[in-house]
Order: sequence, then structure tokens, then C-alpha cells
Amino acid sequence: MLSAFEQLLGGYAADADAAAEPIALVVGTSGSTGTPKRTALTARALAASAAATERFFGSNSDGASQWLLALPAHYIAGAQVLARSVLAGTAPVIARSVIEPVHFSPEVFLQAVEHMSSARRFISLVPTQLHKLLESADADPHLGAEIHEALGSFTGILLGGAPASTDLLAAATALGLNTVTTYGSAETAGGCVYSGSVLPGVRVELVPEEGMPAVPDTGGEPAQVGRIWISGAHLASGYIGDAARTAEHFFSAADGTRWYRTDDYGLLSPAAAPDSNKNCSEQRLQVLGRSDDVLISGGVKISARAVATVLEEHPAVREACVVGLPDARWGTAIAAAVTLVSSALAPSAAGNGMSPALTEELCTLLRARCAEKLGAPAAPKQLSILPDFPLTSTGKPDRAEIYSILDRDYRQG
Repeated sequence: MLSAFEQLLGGYAADADAAAEPIALVVGTSGSTGTPKRTALTARALAASAAATERFFGSNSDGASQWLLALPAHYIAGAQVLARSVLAGTAPVIARSVIEPVHFSPEVFLQAVEHMSSARRFISLVPTQLHKLLESADADPHLGAEIHEALGSFTGILLGGAPASTDLLAAATALGLNTVTTYGSAETAGGCVYSGSVLPGVRVELVPEEGMPAVPDTGGEPAQVGRIWISGAHLASGYIGDAARTAEHFFSAADGTRWYRTDDYGLLSPAAAPDSNKNCSEQRLQVLGRSDDVLISGGVKISARAVATVLEEHPAVREACVVGLPDARWGTAIAAAVTLVSSALAPSAAGNGMSPALTEELCTLLRARCAEKLGAPAAPKQLSILPDFPLTSTGKPDRAEIYSILDRDYRQG
């Protein structure tokens, strides 16, 4: 697996004509929104992204960086672990869940960590994986001590693929973990914004559009808001077999600069304090949500991400997913699925671990929170409590399957 990447990146020439470069890797998206794509990447793009990550973390006396591969290598987060390993000149440790038919678990994670040899170590996870590790640690004090020690040994724990909830980040911070939230995609050869900081070699611009969500009050200098556009050597070449989609998302400016038009809205503001990492931009990017996450219910524009954030702020909620369902009266009905933290569950015959009375009480409370913070139209018309979210092969919530569950519950309700 690693040798293939060594050959792939070994043939990369820094002074090559980017337009004439052959495709080195085709990455399929997870299809969590129901629209899988095949994204074409050159060796130049992969190398540029890997180098930006290395520059973000800098260098010290702990030796070369070593990575733990805990995500499938045929998706960009896993592929970048291999690319970064080639750049660092180290062999990654590969978790059994990547190469064997077993699920990622605390035991699989701890076994992999035992094989790491460098003091300077990194791992890329989706939030669901870190949730699983921390919940397992809370449930078993002995195992928890091992998990906390192992997680604490990492120089950087990169979280991406889906938004990390406020509670998850707070729990990680309380443990002193070096977590870094990442923003990026296959189209950007991986993460290009780390914890709000735009990586070196990456340029971000925001283009205002009609129908954007409301701009949060930053309490400081005016911030820019708009659709996120990204430029840099790390950009993909386009989509295999889909010229129309390529033309919709990739553009070349008059000066030859290539741009990728994302499906996300963002807010760009000056950093509240000087960034200690001099390699990064002094601007901070906050992702407000996908352009297709702006739902119109009863004529009111509502950010699905904002609703999910309010739901996840409740201490009983582990994660939330919000979608819009067709509705004759409202046009679009706000619907939400949530999973609960283990401490909120009580033994019962109910599928979600709660009695029907407690389930109804919690749903009423969550709807009231949304109405209070975002306005009455944002309160979910359908709120389903699930034992766990269905996941894609990369461990991200399967939004298409969650949509089907919510649609079924709404029609039956």
C-alpha cells in the first residue's frame, strides 16, 4: 500500500507543467449525501496538501512524523495519511480495521498505537471514531486509562469528514488532547483549513450569494460571508466522467489561477489574536454549512447546521443530523435525528434505550430549545432518537439513509 504511494509521489516533478500532469489517483466520495463522485488528483496536488500539513505542525526534536492509518485508504483522508508518511519518510502503522473485516474499536486502536515507534505521532479520525473511544473510556475506567494515555501521546489528532460537536471538542480539550478540526474534501486533496486557520499555500475567498444563512455577530471587525472558493496547488483536476460537474465547480481566472467552488458557505474574519503558527493565514474561516443545508420552511430560511448545533448543545445529545422533508403545508419540514450520550440512556424495551415518556419529554425540550435560539420555524417537525447513526464505509453519518428514516417516521407520525 505504502510502496504504491512512494512510486506515485516519487515521480512528481516540482517544475512540471501542472496542466499536462497525468492523473495519479482517483478518489471516490463516500456518497453520504447520495451523490458519489470520482475525483481526479495529480501527484502535485497530493504532495502540496501533504507538505501544507507538515508545515502547519512544524518540526521539533521529537524526530520524523509517524501516522496511524485508521480510515480507508481509498478515501482522501486515508490516502493523505499515506502521502504524508511518504513525505516524512516513515512507515505508517495501519489499524486492523483498515485491512481486515473488523470494525474500528478501542481494542483495534490500542493495538495499533502499541506499534508506533516515533514520539511525534499523528492520526486522522472522523468524529464518530473519537466519540466511540471517549465513550468506551467513560464506561470502563481501566480501559479508559489506556485510551486516554494513548490519545494523549499524539502530537495531533485530526478530525474531519463531518462537523465535530461542541461537546466532543470540549471533552477532548478537558483531557488535554491535541485535536485539530479540519475542513477540506477530495477536491482539495484533503484538509486545507485546520481549526479555522488557512494552511500555507492555500487561498480562500468568499463570494456573496442570495439565499445565504444569516451572518453571526462576531463582536469585532466586520466579517465576510459567502460561498467558499479555494485556490492552490492542492486542487483536484476535476471529476472523472462528469464534465458538467467539473465545469460547475472548477474555474480558471484570467491570470491562470485555478479555483474550486465549494458547496459550503463560510465566514472569514480576522483572527482574534495573532496566530502562533506563522505559516498560516491571519484570517479565520468558520464554515456555516452547505449551500443545500439552507432550508426554506414556511417562507423562512433556516440553516440545518445551526439547528444541529443547537441540538448538540444539549448534554444528552451526542450528535445530530438535520434535513428537509417535502411537506404540503410548509414546503419543507425541518426534520432531525439525534443519538444520545450513554449516560442519558436507561434500560428499557424502547429501541433508543429510553421509555416512551422520557423520549417524548426530551423531544419536547429539544424542540423548545431550537425555537428559543433560532425561532419557532426552526423547531423540528420530526425528531427521531436513534440508537446510532447508520454510517458510510468511512465512518461518517450516512445522510441518505438518515433522510429515509426521518421521511418514514414523518409519514407514519
